Amino acid sequence: MIRTYRFADRNVGIASLFAEIHELCALYRTDGRPDFTVQTTPADIRYEHEKSARKEALQGLPPRSFSDAYLETLAVYRKIAERMPAFDTFLFHGSAIAVDGCAYVFTAKSGTGKSTHAALWRKMLGKDAVMVNDDKPLIRVTERETIVYGTPWDGKHRLSSNISVPLKAICILSRADENRMEQVSYEDALPMLMQQAYRPADPAALMKTLQLIDGLNVSFYRLSCNMDISAAELSYRSMKEA
Repeated sequence: MIRTYRFADRNVGIASLFAEIHELCALYRTDGRPDFTVQTTPADIRYEHEKSARKEALQGLPPRSFSDAYLETLAVYRKIAERMPAFDTFLFHGSAIAVDGCAYVFTAKSGTGKSTHAALWRKMLGKDAVMVNDDKPLIRVTERETIVYGTPWDGKHRLSSNISVPLKAICILSRADENRMEQVSYEDALPMLMQQAYRPADPAALMKTLQLIDGLNVSFYRLSCNMDISAAELSYRSMKEA
């Protein structure tokens, strides 16, 4: 089955073994000619299964059983992420939310509370806050601006929108009893940016990804926070007024 979808202003053909990937991407369907096409194989699905098993073993968790159709959705996005740097775009692990025409991305180590903090923004701001993507948005870097895009790979809560929004800031989260917010330099933020960006296996794509990270035209913040609404009030006020 081959169909075409539009992600981050690029038409991507997907040739799949199962129908689930096309159900996942249905809202991104286009009739345009593909800029490139990705095709999955049984070997790609085995790779995703082995990678998932290794991750769970490192965390001391029992292995989980995933369907081949689900694992194919992961393989497809991995293949797309390998190709996107050629179009000035990379995959980033974080929760992206838009308010008043600007987007903010919260990132942190897994389990820190990215989605929880974004949920506090939605609780505080109501319909004025729109989820761009709650897990793995795409970020495009140009000379003029940095743009974050929704994708259907949007985490366990399935929160995303098929939209693009100028990115204003990236905020690194950590847990703390008391809330504290500070603006940090690119150099201070770089270790987390590198950790949370998808790093392609292809050397040329990896080099381009590093260049794109270096070209991010946004502000960087670090927020030590609890899970109270006051944490959202502090981060929103600090980044909006900057």
